Amino acid sequence: MNQIWLIGDSTVTDNEPPFRGWGWALPRFVREGVTVHNAAVSGRSTRSFREEGLWEPVERGLGEGDLLMIQFGHNDEKDDERHTDPDTTFPENLRRYCREALARGARPVLMTPVSRRFFVGGGSLLYTHGEYPRAVRRVAEEDGIPLCDLKRDSRELYLSLGEEKTAELFVRLKPGEHPDVPEGHDDKTHFNAHGAETICGLVVKEMRAIPVCRAFLREEAEGKH
Repeated sequence: MNQIWLIGDSTVTDNEPPFRGWGWALPRFVREGVTVHNAAVSGRSTRSFREEGLWEPVERGLGEGDLLMIQFGHNDEKDDERHTDPDTTFPENLRRYCREALARGARPVLMTPVSRRFFVGGGSLLYTHGEYPRAVRRVAEEDGIPLCDLKRDSRELYLSLGEEKTAELFVRLKPGEHPDVPEGHDDKTHFNAHGAETICGLVVKEMRAIPVCRAFLREEAEGKH
């Protein structure tokens, strides 16, 4: 029991600054001797992650007692070659990842997609992932797979912070501030370092409530800075 594997999209992956996914912050919360392999890749869905050969090295690397954390949904809903159906192909893909991890002796954990930042009048927040979070919850319940409900947790966080404070978690660039985005940028999906650390805190809180995950984490006092 010394490896955590992450598969998912840009909200999970390490990314290049100023963009960061929550997986970038996870290593600071794990016990000594635990290695975090962040295999998440921007823009991928449950379908394209496998079709592009990204799953194969993860599957090969999984060992007895390892943890596999699975967070997709942002790109499964896209109307292109990445698309999956929340009632059929999306849950089928999740089940296949879980099944193959279990066959390697690893322990899968399903995660609902993290919320986007789309506030509307009156301080309410739009739901932007359709039926995909519900599909993740259903697979977890029916198949007995541990669940981190990041959709719920992040949504509750944003609503508690309010629109302006929530925006501080995301990449916002003024024109000319960054050479890669000269026109400026106001991102509603992707986190900056502060945001990634904050969302990772939600992930870790969920992990502490799951015995199979808690064993990989530092004691709470050790994780404080």
